[in-house]
Amino acid sequence: MEHRYEYKTSLWVDWCPGCGNFGILTAVVKAFEELGLDPSKTVIVSGIGCSGKIAHFVNVNGVHTLHGRAIPFAMGIKLANPELTVVVHGGDGDLLGIGAGHFVALGRRNLDIVVIMHNNGVYGLTKGQASPTLPLGVKTKALAKPNIQQAVNPILLALASGYTFVARGYAFEGTHLKNLIKMAIKHRGAAFIDVLQPCVTFNDVFTAEFYRKTIYKLDEDPSWDPVVRKPEEAREKLLNAIERSLEWGDRIPIGIFYVNEYVSTFEERLSKRLYRYPDTNPSNAVIEMNGKPILSQQEFEEIFKDYIVNVEI
Repeated sequence: MEHRYEYKTSLWVDWCPGCGNFGILTAVVKAFEELGLDPSKTVIVSGIGCSGKIAHFVNVNGVHTLHGRAIPFAMGIKLANPELTVVVHGGDGDLLGIGAGHFVALGRRNLDIVVIMHNNGVYGLTKGQASPTLPLGVKTKALAKPNIQQAVNPILLALASGYTFVARGYAFEGTHLKNLIKMAIKHRGAAFIDVLQPCVTFNDVFTAEFYRKTIYKLDEDPSWDPVVRKPEEAREKLLNAIERSLEWGDRIPIGIFYVNEYVSTFEERLSKRLYRYPDTNPSNAVIEMNGKPILSQQEFEEIFKDYIVNVEI
């Protein structure tokens, strides 16, 4: 019997009218609906910023964390209970500023988590300062002078870090974005979606009008095939994705840049080292019985003997 869940909470959505976050929220809810995700086994982890509020608006487990720390929270959740579907939401300032190290670490590990970046080029919640994705020399309305720093390329960084599903969506291309989110969730490994998200209050350069004129869909090119279908294709398709990631200006591609399921996940690597993982994990492991630990010190040392290091000082 198919279950029908109500994914939208009754809380007032208090983003600015016209904010691109509304489009992202709608796409997420529709993706969850079409996948039929069990809310009790689904987690949204968010950071600080306008995007962080999304954890309150979707009726699944929500964890509203610290600035830049959504990814390590999510990694801990996923490792503790591999059965969960874990989706990270963060802004470009959150994920690529203070959180950049964690962003790279997730790609290296290829843990089975989805990261959705709300990319508007500014720190919206703190009144429009330049974020890491705002290009050099661009002046938005809240800046006294043009941006003095180079921009981080989110797609290029994700590819270089090791994410095995890399895509870009646009907040007001709802069906397209919903489909990207569904594919990212079904992907086995670390998935990243860079979502272009107009900030109607503070970014008067990269507006909905700007994106309407510049974005195009990668899948409109019949020759474009980002999926690695055999391991020996990986290098060529990664290089193709890197080349497309550099395209920004009069034409901006959205869609899937790269998919490679031939890379082992972090969970698979752990299962070769840790006793009984993931079948027995922190979320379901029995650690005591009748008030006593189930393992004696001798039994503990036998199980973990390969990982115990004795250091004499």
